[in-house]
Amino acid sequence: MTAAHSPDVSPALYALVPCAGTGERAGADGPKQYAPIGGRSMVAHTLSALSRVQRLSATLVVLSPDDTEFERHAAGFTGRVARCGGATRAQSVANGLDELLTHGAQPIDWVLVHDAARCLVRPEWIDALIDACLGDAVGGLLALPVADTLKQASNGRVACTIDRQGKWAAQTPQMFRLQTLRKAIAEAGPGVTDESSAIEALGLAPLLVRGDAGNFKVTWPQDFALATAQLERQAQLDAAAPLESAP
Repeated sequence: MTAAHSPDVSPALYALVPCAGTGERAGADGPKQYAPIGGRSMVAHTLSALSRVQRLSATLVVLSPDDTEFERHAAGFTGRVARCGGATRAQSVANGLDELLTHGAQPIDWVLVHDAARCLVRPEWIDALIDACLGDAVGGLLALPVADTLKQASNGRVACTIDRQGKWAAQTPQMFRLQTLRKAIAEAGPGVTDESSAIEALGLAPLLVRGDAGNFKVTWPQDFALATAQLERQAQLDAAAPLESAP
């Protein structure tokens, strides 16, 4: 995982996948990242997409200390695994950043944190994020403008309607400098729910890079059928692409 650095060498890019959750909301039998979708585990789809992003120097997967299932569900993964996951996402990411530093990453390097449960991510979406953020002083995240009317709930009823103007739904990857993100998470605390929130707490404004509705997080039981259908559709498009481009 070690990358050479000098004043003439661009910062490296690393992917960090927190994968220590239990997936209780998904209703899966065991951690949801190992639930099958389209014949492969969710995390296998995620790691396959990351492996096709040529500019990533390496991918680090952060597991629970007692995880004994990963290798069985992610056969062929050639990146690094660290069983140092914490009780929250933020703790797992923070421990993963320390692991990257231990194995040769530099404070100025970029880290792209991606949810294992966003298993439909496409390499081209990740490349678009990298293109947008490499020259940015802060970094940024994939996100989508909110299209639906938003309601604030109270006791199961609508309390008020929230203006959706200017509202975006955050996705991943979220791409920031390693040391800046490390400091941000340390100061924000273990309860912060995404990397951008921690960066924002430092007074910085991450870049919003328009993502794709297909990059949704598999969270609820019904999401598995939707993800399977999308994978099947994408497989058909990928299979047809060479035929369409042929003379």
